[in-house]
Amino acid sequence: MEPAGELIGRGPELDMMRGFVDEVATFGGALLLSGEAGVGKTVLLDAAASYARGAGLRVVRAAGVEFESTVSFAGLHQILHPLLPGLGQLTGPYRGALSVALGLDDGPAPDQLLVSNAALALLVQAAAERPLLVIVDDLPWLDRASAVVLGFLARRLDAGRVGLLGAYRSEEGSFFERGGVPVHPVEPLDAIAATELIQGHFPSLAPRVRDRLLAEAQGNPLALLELPIALSGTQRSGAGVPDVLQLSRRLQAVFASRVEALPARTRLLLLYAVLDGTGDLSVLASAGAGRLSVADLAYAERAGLVRVDDRTGRLAFRHPLTRSAVVALSTSDQRRTVHRALAEHRADRSERRAWHLAQATVEPTEEVARLLEQVAHDIVRRGDAAGAVAALLRAADLSPRGHDRSRRIAEAAYLGADLTGDLRDVPRLLEEARKADGGRAGPLVAAVAATHHILLSGEGDLDTAHRLLAGAIEMQHQPYDATDTTMVEALYTLAWVCHGSHRAALWKPLHQALGLLKPEVPDRLALIIGTVADPARTTPTALGRLDEAIASLDQEADPVRVIRIAMASLYVDRLAGCRTALRRVLRDGRDTESVTLELQGLVFLGRDCFAAGQWDDLETRADHGRRLGEAHSYRLLSTDFLYQRALVAAARGDDSATRALTDEITSWAAPRHVGFFLSCASHAKALAALGHGRFEDAYRHASAVSRAGELAPHVPTALFLIMDLVEAAVRTGRSAEAAAHVTAAHEASVAAISPRLALAVKASAAIAADGLRTVELFEEALAVPAADRWPFELARVHLTYGERLRRARSTKKARLHLGAALDTFERLGAAPWAARARNELRATGLSLGHGTRTGPASLTPQQREIALLAAAGLTNKQIGERLFLSPRTVSTHLHQLFPKLGVTSRAALRDALGDVPQEPPM
Repeated sequence: MEPAGELIGRGPELDMMRGFVDEVATFGGALLLSGEAGVGKTVLLDAAASYARGAGLRVVRAAGVEFESTVSFAGLHQILHPLLPGLGQLTGPYRGALSVALGLDDGPAPDQLLVSNAALALLVQAAAERPLLVIVDDLPWLDRASAVVLGFLARRLDAGRVGLLGAYRSEEGSFFERGGVPVHPVEPLDAIAATELIQGHFPSLAPRVRDRLLAEAQGNPLALLELPIALSGTQRSGAGVPDVLQLSRRLQAVFASRVEALPARTRLLLLYAVLDGTGDLSVLASAGAGRLSVADLAYAERAGLVRVDDRTGRLAFRHPLTRSAVVALSTSDQRRTVHRALAEHRADRSERRAWHLAQATVEPTEEVARLLEQVAHDIVRRGDAAGAVAALLRAADLSPRGHDRSRRIAEAAYLGADLTGDLRDVPRLLEEARKADGGRAGPLVAAVAATHHILLSGEGDLDTAHRLLAGAIEMQHQPYDATDTTMVEALYTLAWVCHGSHRAALWKPLHQALGLLKPEVPDRLALIIGTVADPARTTPTALGRLDEAIASLDQEADPVRVIRIAMASLYVDRLAGCRTALRRVLRDGRDTESVTLELQGLVFLGRDCFAAGQWDDLETRADHGRRLGEAHSYRLLSTDFLYQRALVAAARGDDSATRALTDEITSWAAPRHVGFFLSCASHAKALAALGHGRFEDAYRHASAVSRAGELAPHVPTALFLIMDLVEAAVRTGRSAEAAAHVTAAHEASVAAISPRLALAVKASAAIAADGLRTVELFEEALAVPAADRWPFELARVHLTYGERLRRARSTKKARLHLGAALDTFERLGAAPWAARARNELRATGLSLGHGTRTGPASLTPQQREIALLAAAGLTNKQIGERLFLSPRTVSTHLHQLFPKLGVTSRAALRDALGDVPQEPPM
């Protein structure tokens, strides 16, 4: 990238960075930069560092390293290492906590809050002499323990002349909690700046080549600077320029080709640097056992792939993708060889040595397993139970004897469940299981409890939970006993884990275990598996059993059974039948302070609200559920409320809210491998794009869930996107793909599952059809019984049918369907869809005003209540507290109701409403 002093097109960002540094010098504070790979975040960090040093601030820099992310507190060590001379000036507890956490001393595991406060004290102490700016790049690759501490610090730097400036990729998840920290998105360069950048660095490019690169780079500075390098001299002149893949793949290919061009010794040395992760040149020199020389790095430096920091003497890669390319171009045998060499060199660092040996080992080896187990014990004493779980699970994988494997899995279960302590019964249950000598049942109970805790608290990823539980089940005596409640509960829990994965491979151990369950799979477990594992292929028998179970819910006293029946009902559109029982569970959960039950009840009632078009009620429930979940660290369930709010925001045309909510979903779900929520985010993005007519984007997001022509097994979200994908495919000229998706739905007999799916499949067939058959198919869709239980879906069918009729010059009939669609969209507040319907009605020659429903009568009940409170003088925060809404949701409602009342400010609300009571409604 160009030097910081010559940044092109970044004037506003540079001004903002200077202003932030100036504020840090007086007050402190935190700021995060987000953006796609290569957009220039690191260069802006460099510019901030340069300006800060010139302004007299002390600058400390660190960066997350992918291959150091399993080393507890490695990132915090980077940040605090330059400040360690001041460690002795801290109070005893703070000094001791940091010393143990950073591996400088032995001692009992320090409390997480104590470590965080100690780190804050050390930073504030250092800033007493002169202001301090901490800069951290690649936040997503920080180890978990450091990320948690850094998130704590970021929200407490407003009074100590300490600043934190961090950067992360916008599409990448992280354990760094960003809530409450200002985030500035770094956007791609505009066309003028992009042209100036590429012309300045490559003035000899032929105009047509330059234009093509500008079009494909889409303003990404890294792509603008790297793509021309991959072209030969003749290609830069315009001859034989190759086809280029999508941006992310193209950049990967650029880095790979540049690494491949290096001498073999240089590539091997870079592999040592990547797998070591510290950048310590002495390690590279000695670990290579004389076969490699640091001088071999010169080729990589001249190629612009790495640099050696003059101040620290450490090697740094100029872009994270270079590290990925180095590993991708190596063989597994090469990686194992390098890990073995690094393990020998790190003989004095037990944690690093053990992990290197674990990466170098293929067959079970007790010696390595024992080392990892010892590392786990060391880590947990430093306060990082999550790192200890990972070490114990890898130790279990490498254990030759079943007894040792069982013992290590059980211990991992115990530690995993004791990560937060918010689920108060779990540690007690696991402690009893660990001490019991009841044979195999102990480890299985431990694994079940740990899995619940890991998933609910959000501190562990889904793959870890799956390995933990599937491994514990596999160790039980076969065949499995269907009357063993522990085993059945374990299989229920494993089904929950598999559902969250959206990956068929994770279901395989569950199906194998069900085959070993004798004498037969219990009916209740079979019900869940039959409707959740692959709902697109749910059998009529399974649906019949589910309908019987729903019919008996009024007499069902077990709230867990109610929740499981609701889960079985979700994808086959039977939640409406569970409403009464779910409300009872919700009430009982509040009365008994059973947070899990209350949250699960809110999740399923919220989903039902979206389907039924009760979107204001949904937002109320989702706001309450999110606050409750966050208060008790139930992050998994809390994320479902983000999805529900994202769907409403998408349908109502609030793109900024949709983007913020889906980004938050992705940032949490991606590092934990929760594919279910990644699909949910794609669903909301597809819906938003459809409403605004961005059909190419809609197709991309919808097909990311399940490809056209395929209802992917074990991806239940695909059932919500059938019509979305078909409409987007037709609108983008992909008629074959649309037809293939309709065929896939027909072959799976999806329409037989529920009226909603019958409506969606028949409407999709109509959308994909041509000629007279289109009208017949639309009429069949609208004739589906009980389709009005899904008003938004039904209105979309009316809209699409009306559009087709209008184009076929069937004006009178088109107006009938378009009018029906408009009425529903306006009632729901689905602004972009209402605009589409209104524009189509105008195209039929019908004269419409700016809106067909205005004035106080056009407000929903919740909008009217908010308007009355605002007119009475309450702030958004006060209104939110009164109605159990967030201030942001209140603001959104006010934004939507102002046009309906013909006002532009709160001050005009009283006159517009006309009957504001003296006291605001309670």
